[in-house]
Amino acid sequence: MSRRTLGITVRRWAAAAVMGTLLAGCGSAADSTKGGAEDGAKAGAKTEVKVEPITAARSVTDAKGVTVTTKAPPQRVVCLVALCDDMLAELGMTPAATNSKLLAHPKFLGKEKAAKVPVVPGGFLAPEAEAILSYKPDLVIGLEDTHGKLAPALKGATVFWPVQPNSWEDSVGYLRDLAALTGHTRQGEAAEKAFRAKLARAESAKSDKTALIIFGSDENFGVATPGNDVAAGLFPKIAHYPWKSRGVDGTYSMEEILAADVDVMFVETLSFGGPSDGKLSDKLAKNPLWSRIPAVKNGDVHEVDSEVWAKGRGTRSLGIVLDEATAALK
Repeated sequence: MSRRTLGITVRRWAAAAVMGTLLAGCGSAADSTKGGAEDGAKAGAKTEVKVEPITAARSVTDAKGVTVTTKAPPQRVVCLVALCDDMLAELGMTPAATNSKLLAHPKFLGKEKAAKVPVVPGGFLAPEAEAILSYKPDLVIGLEDTHGKLAPALKGATVFWPVQPNSWEDSVGYLRDLAALTGHTRQGEAAEKAFRAKLARAESAKSDKTALIIFGSDENFGVATPGNDVAAGLFPKIAHYPWKSRGVDGTYSMEEILAADVDVMFVETLSFGGPSDGKLSDKLAKNPLWSRIPAVKNGDVHEVDSEVWAKGRGTRSLGIVLDEATAALK
């Protein structure tokens, strides 16, 4: 999730960005050749559908080495990152408060029920510690590189769990750990099994089309890449996805995208605090190269919900991504 370039905040804001930076996955023209190494490495490992039992526990150590201990099963959980909302939904729980809009999606709570969940003041980037504690949480879940600075203010008053998912496997691991802590083990196992089965089905019917996920708020767009983006990490299993990260200093150009013969494109329009001022795809249409991309010429450009695709990152969100992506890739 560290993709920066061109001076704007993008998808990482969805998960943890700093205002004024664009986080973008990078690559070279050579990376955009059909049959690239990225596909071979990622698609070689078949998804295991079998789910190991989850045992309730008062203490867990996650895949990043963070140990989380609660005196009793957490019932009041405050979510500072959408992954938390996603996990709670999978476990049949509702957050005590959130700063995400994910729950308004019809496959979560829907707008009416989501509107009843308190919103943490300060937004994603600067949630207020005092407000967080006013919800009397048993557990607070935030993104490590954005909300880790809150740990001292919350220490002693509640348990803070910093998460940092980089892959769908990370997301499954966090779900299992939260299921163990809350005692919702049966729900956790069912959610993991449903997601794994869906991914395995999509993998078995892998498309030979070249796909691309781009994100941004204006013509300064970024490309989502596996390892930096959880949703993008699914794509080498279900399509040809040649896009790789070069770190924080590079980005794909429109020329490279054109050279890759993209068949299907998924576009995430991001907004920062206020309503969006238009679709990213409409803004990119001003570039003369845009209309020459096969996906554009064939009407296979799909504006998707950034709350789900960019920010959700849990098994329910990723299941929605798979549903929408596989339908478009047929």
